[in-house]
Parts: sequence; structure tokens; C-alpha cells
Amino acid sequence: MATEAGCAALYYAAFVYDGILGLLLLAVPGTVYTVMHETPPEHFGYVQFPAALLLVFAAMFWTVARDLQRNRNLIPYLILFKLAFASVVIGYWIAGDIPGLWKPFSIIDLLFAGAFYGSWWRTRIPRAA
Repeated sequence: MATEAGCAALYYAAFVYDGILGLLLLAVPGTVYTVMHETPPEHFGYVQFPAALLLVFAAMFWTVARDLQRNRNLIPYLILFKLAFASVVIGYWIAGDIPGLWKPFSIIDLLFAGAFYGSWWRTRIPRAA
């Protein structure tokens, strides 16, 4: 991400990614589980609340993308959001106890976290000497 426009594109991509996932898991969680050949949870509320949180974070991605410098303070929270999901899934993955549905999302979130860190570093304001 050599340019600020490239950094903004990253956050727009995250907005689309998390927005679509959030909408699908909130509106039609049963269909997602059926398509992915996974056993649904005991109650879809366990999926729909995190899906609603995805939409909240998607709004934050949009906000950061629109004005990277002004909203740079949100980037560490977005990094932690991605690392939180990835670390939980990968932890259960290593233990051998998580449905396959979540595994690709954890890898994608790790990649996003690394790219967000790169954009945060790229957009820092140099200190005066």
C-alpha cells in the first residue's frame, strides 16, 4: 500500500467484505449454513448478534476509508477486531474443534489485520525533530 488511495481502497474492500458477510449472516443464517454444508448452531441468535457487529465494523471501515488521516485513530481498534476473530478461530482450529465454515474467514481476517497495520504505519505523521 504505497499510497493513501491504496490504503483507502483497503478499507473500502473491508467494508464490502464485512458488510456482505454481516448482511448474509444476519438475514439468512440458515441458508449460509446450508450452502456451506455445516450444522447450524442451536439458535441463530448466536450468529445474528456477531453478524450485526460485523455491520457496525463495516460502518467503521467506511468511515476510515472516507478520511484516512482524520479517522486514523480507529485503525488500531479495527486491527484488534480482526485479530480477535482470527485468534479465536485459529485457536479452536488448532485444537481441532471448529466448523470449516469459519477457517477461511480467519485467514482473511489475519491478512486484513496485517494490511491495516501497514496502512496505520504508512499514514503516521512524522514527529518534528
